[in-house]
Amino acid sequence: MPTELEELVEFLHHGNTQIRQVAAQELVGYSTAQPPLFKRNQLEPVKDLKLLLKDYSPIAKNALTCLVNISNDSEVVKSLIEDDAFMESLFRKITDSKDVNVNLACMLISNLAKSPSVSKLLNLQRVVPQPISSSPNVIDQLLDCFVKGADGKYNKEADYDYLCYLFADLAKLEAGRKHFLDPRAEGTGEDNEHVIPLSKMVVFTEHASTIRRRGVASTIKNVTFEISAHPTLIDAHAVNILPYIILPLMGNEEYDLDDTEGMLDECQLLPPDKEREKQNDIICIHLETLLLLTTTKEGRTRLRDIKVYPIIRELHSHVEDENVAEGCDRLVQILMRDEEGDPVSEPHTADESRVKEIDEDDEIVDIL
Repeated sequence: MPTELEELVEFLHHGNTQIRQVAAQELVGYSTAQPPLFKRNQLEPVKDLKLLLKDYSPIAKNALTCLVNISNDSEVVKSLIEDDAFMESLFRKITDSKDVNVNLACMLISNLAKSPSVSKLLNLQRVVPQPISSSPNVIDQLLDCFVKGADGKYNKEADYDYLCYLFADLAKLEAGRKHFLDPRAEGTGEDNEHVIPLSKMVVFTEHASTIRRRGVASTIKNVTFEISAHPTLIDAHAVNILPYIILPLMGNEEYDLDDTEGMLDECQLLPPDKEREKQNDIICIHLETLLLLTTTKEGRTRLRDIKVYPIIRELHSHVEDENVAEGCDRLVQILMRDEEGDPVSEPHTADESRVKEIDEDDEIVDIL
């Protein structure tokens, strides 16, 4: 005999709107406390929740919340991401300038990115959702929402921040990195131009939203694993990531003339109220990106030329965190070591007070 909870789940597909609404609302709490409840009868409750996305906004909100809460289950994720009709309903919500549940939809799709099937989004096309995007490609549309819709500029009920976690996961895939690095045609007629998708994201590394900063930093770092793309990434006329990953590491410190000579223009004459990134995990992501850029001699030379060392030295002295200190030391050891054929000099550390050996087998783990 079914329990009261199991009977409540049955009401998700009831013909009466008020009963469906009460059932969906009551089940929100159980979606975190008892997620297996939603897998009964071969995921029947999940199927009901998917249909409720097209219901009235309050019901759709509760259904989305339940799906977000149970989307850490691989079986549930599989049933969602492999359902093309359901995914289309998510895309339609996210690109709708009036839908009040967009942020929940963005949270859900970012959770679905943990599935191997997420790669299909890179080749998926749908109707062009003008005016937010002129592209038929799903990922381009989502990126346009993320960029143009920041801070409620497209939909006053949405900030689209959680989409950056989707981008970070896609950037772990070779095809994803290629997508973010290949110039895409934008605009029509005389206004048509080619833009590198990643270049549209880098400007958010100092955004007010911690979620947006963390996701963008992780996307940049994961794309940087594409070693052959390093020249494009650091080219001031291409993606130009350097000022956007270095500025978050800087506070309002004053540097000697010798230190500032050669620094990027963006990193000089900073205002007195300039603040360093407050989240140490995000600082570590930027340090890992810089470390990846030292993979080639050209990258090491560029970082030396723009005086990254004194910036890391100040970062090390102002942030008391073990992981940040380790990241600083690893980067400094590479920047200050001699290149093959150069005269031998003394080793350096971030604070020039101790020498830390670098394990050449250390591996930078993808974040997010």
